[in-house]
Amino acid sequence: MRIIKYPKREQWAEIVERPRLDLTKLNATVNSVLADVRQRGDAAVKEYEEKFDKAILTSLAVTEQEMDEAEQAISNDLKDAIILAHHNIKVFHISQRFVGQKIKTQEGVTCWQKSVAIEKVGLYIPGGTAPLFSTVLMLATPAKIAGCKEIVLCTPPNKEGKVNPAILYAARVAGVSKIFKAGGVQAIGAMAYGTESVPKVFKIFGPGNQYVMAAKQQVSLDEVAIDMPAGPSEVCVLADETANAEFVAADLLSQAEHGIDSQVLLITTSESKLEEIHQQVDKQLEVLPRKELASKALENSCYVLVKDYNEMMALTNLYAPEHLVIQTKNYEELAEKVINAGSVFLGSYACESAGDYASGTNHTLPTHGYATAYNGVNLDSYCRKITFQHLTEEGIRHIGHAVELMAEAEQLDAHKNAMTVRIKSLT
Repeated sequence: MRIIKYPKREQWAEIVERPRLDLTKLNATVNSVLADVRQRGDAAVKEYEEKFDKAILTSLAVTEQEMDEAEQAISNDLKDAIILAHHNIKVFHISQRFVGQKIKTQEGVTCWQKSVAIEKVGLYIPGGTAPLFSTVLMLATPAKIAGCKEIVLCTPPNKEGKVNPAILYAARVAGVSKIFKAGGVQAIGAMAYGTESVPKVFKIFGPGNQYVMAAKQQVSLDEVAIDMPAGPSEVCVLADETANAEFVAADLLSQAEHGIDSQVLLITTSESKLEEIHQQVDKQLEVLPRKELASKALENSCYVLVKDYNEMMALTNLYAPEHLVIQTKNYEELAEKVINAGSVFLGSYACESAGDYASGTNHTLPTHGYATAYNGVNLDSYCRKITFQHLTEEGIRHIGHAVELMAEAEQLDAHKNAMTVRIKSLT
């Protein structure tokens, strides 16, 4: 990791820069696969599964027998952990339910909103080097609470054509409707366009590699909504002289192990603490099973020493991290100054891993600086707000003439007339 001490403001843009790749060839590949899935459906998905996941499939759908086998295959301790996490995620997201109110904007004019669930949603769950069964809970639980009628899940199988059993068990606990053995771009295409087996959905959720992210963005242009634009995972840790160096190093490495294109950023006001954390990162890295991946990610990352808390927060908000860990003595004060972040973890004991798994907050978050404009997945992500209004004769008297004047000024005579005929009916 690079060490940058007391950078000038003109250096900040370089510090917050994410790793960038030439996506020209990638996008062309993605477009080709999507077009093939759109045209040939299941046959194309199966061919790509054999090509990319080395799985020869006779059927894409996961059977009830496979679900039962998966439940038997995982330990009771892991089942208990999944149930505990599901409970906390459910409690937190239930608290987000929308309560609409009827508002009288003028006498005789009443307006309100109703929250309506998206009927069909698709969940993409990576299943390669890190089968993210926790993401099943994060995506399916709020979908179920919202009232989505059909919750479709796609995840890649292994070479034997089997889905990770923890993914299947989490799907059963969270209430997924249908599960299919499909990964990568072909899975996104199947959910976006629909195939003989996979239903077409209205919105797709979930993380993935750069191919998956590119596929989501391409299908969102004309076919289906997506949760958010996203990229590789990242964390920013804020530390002062009171921070626990071992904890900070562990938090940095917990994100670095995601993949070679992940990024971590340490911002500290203490030079001695920076050195201590640096030593801890090197020490903990040596024993990580995913050391090679984490080491590559650290090459994209840096430690930054700043003058004070004001600079710390200004640089943090410019970075707009997916995960923000604040390990300072005044973390509550600094929390009030957070403007751009996906999810924030306060104090020494709130590790980012808690939010990834079991505290109850959602871990599907905006990355790559998108936290300046997007929030993470929540209950509203699965709903639409439909507006209603009711006007009485009195309402027409109060706003009718204003509507006529505004429509006339915009040269929309039919709009004006729709109100005029109602005004005349009152005389």
